[in-house]
Parts: sequence; structure tokens; C-alpha cells
Amino acid sequence: MKISATIITLNEQKNIVRALESLRCCDEIVVVDCGSNDRTREAAEKLGARVLESQWRGFAGQKNYAASEASHDWILSIDADEALSEALEAEIWQIKKTGPQFDGYTMPRLARYLGRWILHSGWYPDRKVRLYDRRKARWIGDFVHESVRVEGKIGHLKGNLLHYTCDTLSEHLRTMDRYTTLAAEEMVTLGRKVRWQDLVLDPPWTFLRTYIFQAGFLDGWEGLTIAYMSAFYNFLKYSKARNMS
Repeated sequence: MKISATIITLNEQKNIVRALESLRCCDEIVVVDCGSNDRTREAAEKLGARVLESQWRGFAGQKNYAASEASHDWILSIDADEALSEALEAEIWQIKKTGPQFDGYTMPRLARYLGRWILHSGWYPDRKVRLYDRRKARWIGDFVHESVRVEGKIGHLKGNLLHYTCDTLSEHLRTMDRYTTLAAEEMVTLGRKVRWQDLVLDPPWTFLRTYIFQAGFLDGWEGLTIAYMSAFYNFLKYSKARNMS
């Protein structure tokens, strides 16, 4: 069993080295870049990755393109701000040794936010299919929240995929602005109408669910921030969709 790792990038100089150095269990690394103006491509090539340049195809389209350009059928797809934990790497080495028993594997994703690992707030275990046989699976989702659809059996790994999210609130706000625009565009494209309940009731319910029912209070001040920002995300998403309609 040989594995090709794939990463899509745009100005990921600060993250790409950490991601690539965690992929020792892979036989090839393919980086698909869509116009970085920092040193992302140079850093990736220096660490042995095969770097391709491509116009933006959407998140799912870009990741499917990266998989199609890989040399091997088994794909390990991670984002530039992610990295394999040692435990997850060991599990993947074991799968390579014994052979895969499934067509795709989920792995829990552990997020680091404002310098703290988040264990609640609805952020963990946040399982994602990231290791898959491209002959049985592909990415879906044109706007946000892309995911891998597997036509076959799915196994579950225990080791964490480490997700290094925002280090500052300013960074979180910039990311939120970009993603709420994409989410609003998706709503408009799908013909989803914004109701008054969406704007008035959904944000406070999101805060309550995240902070109380998903135990965000156990994540300290960072958990409180996540709950507030989650509520604000939904308000922005609905407001932008209403303005676009």
C-alpha cells in the first residue's frame, strides 16, 4: 500500500512546513497551489513535495484535482494548517503494514484556538474522512464544508489530526468574513430564503447550544469566544445572503 498526501494552498508559508514534516508515512506529497505570492511553493519544493499550480476550482474541485494528479490510489488529504499527530502517524504506518480493511478512514480532528486545545464546544472529536481510496471516494461541496463521500466501507482511526486554527481574534474575523460570504453564496445558489427567525433566533440559539449544551464553558475564555463567534458567524451568513438575494 502506497499513499499520496495532497494539500491545496494559497499563501500558506507559515503553515506548510509543519504540515509537510508530519507526513513521513506518505510515499509522495502533492501540493496544488492557486497563486500564492509568498514562499509557499518554494518551502514545499524544498521539503520534497511535487508542486502544481492550478486556477481555483472550489474547495472540493481543487482537492479532487490534487487527488487525480497523485501517483497512488490511496490519498491522505490534509489542509495546510493541519498536521498528523504521532499517534495518527503510527496508525497509518500500521495500515500500510497490514493492508487496508476499509475504503476510507475517519480521524478525529483536534483544534488549537487562541493557543488552547479545544476539547468541547462542538469542536471535538469533529471526525473527518481524510484517508481514502480515490477509486471509491471523492470530495463533494462547492462552497464551504466540503467532505469526502465514500462508496464503500469506512473505518475509524483513533489518533488526532491536529488543526492549528486562529492565533488571534483578528485572524478569526478575517477568516469568518471569507467563509460567511461563501456560505451566503451557497444559500443563494440553492434558493434558500432567509427568514426573520434565522436572523433573530438562530444566533442566540447557536450561542446557547455551543456554550451550554456542547460544554463550551469547559474550554475557558476560549470556549466563550467560540460560542460568541459561532453565533456571529450565523448572523453574518444570513445577513449577507439576504443582501445578495
